[in-house]
Amino acid sequence: MNSSLNADRRARELEELGHGPVDVLVVGGGVTGAGIALDAASRGLSVVLAEKHDLAFGTSRWSSKLVHGGLRYLASGGLGIAHESAAERGVLMERTAPHLVQAMPQLVPRLPGMGRLDAAMVRGGFLAGDLLRVTARTSRHTLPRSRRVTGAEVRRLAPTIRGGGAQGGYLFWDGQLTDDARLVVAIARTAAAHGARVLTRCAAEQVTGAGAVLRDTLTGTTRPVDARLVVNAAGVWAGEVADGITLRPSRGTHLVFSQRSFGGLGAALTVPVPGERNRFVFALPADDRVYVGLTDEEAPGDVPDVPAASDAEIDFLLGTMNSALTTPLTRDDLLGTFSGLRPLLDTGSGRTADVSRRHAVITAPDGLVTVVGGKLTTYRRMAQDALDTGLAARGMTAGACVTTRLPLVGAASRETLAAVDAPRRLVRRYGTEAPRVLAEADPEPIADGIDVTAAELRFAVRHEGALDVDDLLDRRTRIGLAAVDRAAALPAATAALAERAAR
Repeated sequence: MNSSLNADRRARELEELGHGPVDVLVVGGGVTGAGIALDAASRGLSVVLAEKHDLAFGTSRWSSKLVHGGLRYLASGGLGIAHESAAERGVLMERTAPHLVQAMPQLVPRLPGMGRLDAAMVRGGFLAGDLLRVTARTSRHTLPRSRRVTGAEVRRLAPTIRGGGAQGGYLFWDGQLTDDARLVVAIARTAAAHGARVLTRCAAEQVTGAGAVLRDTLTGTTRPVDARLVVNAAGVWAGEVADGITLRPSRGTHLVFSQRSFGGLGAALTVPVPGERNRFVFALPADDRVYVGLTDEEAPGDVPDVPAASDAEIDFLLGTMNSALTTPLTRDDLLGTFSGLRPLLDTGSGRTADVSRRHAVITAPDGLVTVVGGKLTTYRRMAQDALDTGLAARGMTAGACVTTRLPLVGAASRETLAAVDAPRRLVRRYGTEAPRVLAEADPEPIADGIDVTAAELRFAVRHEGALDVDDLLDRRTRIGLAAVDRAAALPAATAALAERAAR
């Protein structure tokens, strides 16, 4: 079946609702909800995914863009979740999404004041990470072994490092997503190719274990949907969908800088937080930008659609990162900020930083299944566990899970991807579909200083379900992370949508 998502398909599939029950209704279009829809559809089940806003509207687009191997969990004694994270990283990098996930070097320089014990702990942790990679059966050709690096290598990778990298440092390799929102879109489109109906701008209301009422937020019309199994994957909003679910959201904030502010960063710069044994701030290079994060702050109260960074978080990230740089970063260097809320299950005590990141699957008395917690890296396993739990509870049968080896749209071997006749930037975002994108429209950038083209905007409207300007600028591309770039790109985004309306 066609993987394309667009306004015409959405309207058609909305009209088809109500002609009998579906096997699975998924509430929520983040990475976990999209993963459940794909798992269910690829097992031969009929699926409807209902998302109140847009794909990757919530937490799924506010991550550090890392597909990490669980080193942090190993350090805190969580061997099981560390191995699970490493295994799922390997699935993404080697089988399901090698076009979207690349190996990224992570640099820990030996800064002035780092003692021998601290250096030994870093080296020991990286060796443990190598062991995790081996036990997860991820090739060292995919992720090289960790190693010591010289001062010259430190300066090459991080030109603005304090002390000039005189004492050298340590290098470890992990996975990095081209973009987290693009991963969600790819998963949802793959689900659509297997027959799932992916319906954005559809709010699920009156949700029970047997169905829900879907409200089209564009027209206000409602349609009841009966389902044999309903899975609540609404993330940080899960408690608003299902009674009895109490979450303890924590806010994770990143700062957005130009690569110029770091002199051309060639590795993720890892800086320890003073006074903490297992907490770091990262500067993560992403094309012409660098993301600096991450915080872990309690976020009680109502859940906002778009969380905002606090002044204290900005000061904390700047202060920690500046401890490693020759020239301090200031607020004047900021291009923007972004924050996401982690949907952590409330365990009653301690800091949110200490709350387990292991996911939980909860079944209500009426059969409604809710999945919360977890990490972006392990979305596929979360989806499988939620679906398996729901199928067992409802006495339903389905095919075996195949998502450990099911390529997402655009995926191929690295050898095949290297041979795709398209700019490398597009291959990293679209994989084997990059030539299709080029064929859509003018391949020139839409504005000065922005590498996104009109072809990408048109492709997003025709094939990736983008329905408005926010979809285009804030999720299908990430232009909107910098306010000045968003303003410059707005005319091109408006034009791409107007072209659709004129058809």
